[in-house]
Amino acid sequence: MQTLEQQRAAYAWEKVQNCEINYTNLAKGAPALIMANGLMQSLAFYESKGKKHHIKLNKDIIGWLCKQKLVESEEFNGAMERLYRTSPAECRRATQEALELLKWVRQFAPAIERHTT
Repeated sequence: MQTLEQQRAAYAWEKVQNCEINYTNLAKGAPALIMANGLMQSLAFYESKGKKHHIKLNKDIIGWLCKQKLVESEEFNGAMERLYRTSPAECRRATQEALELLKWVRQFAPAIERHTT
């Protein structure tokens, strides 16, 4: 049985395969954006940008939150609806999970991106 940390690492590893430099750079700044503005605002910002790397990072974060049963849908609208209807404690938990996942993404993405270019 994998620990939660191992599950995060495995999920991040899977998601960063074939990533590009724009994704890597975006992932590096994601924790600061989330801490400064909040999870929902950051997800909305990425979605509004509409660029491939923004959408991919959004999908990767929301996908992890879905796996952890913090949101019920991997779709942006469904995830946002769940987050704004949830308790403050659950919203904090979702934020913490996103930040924990991003620790792995930020480590793996540059290594993968370096080997694919």
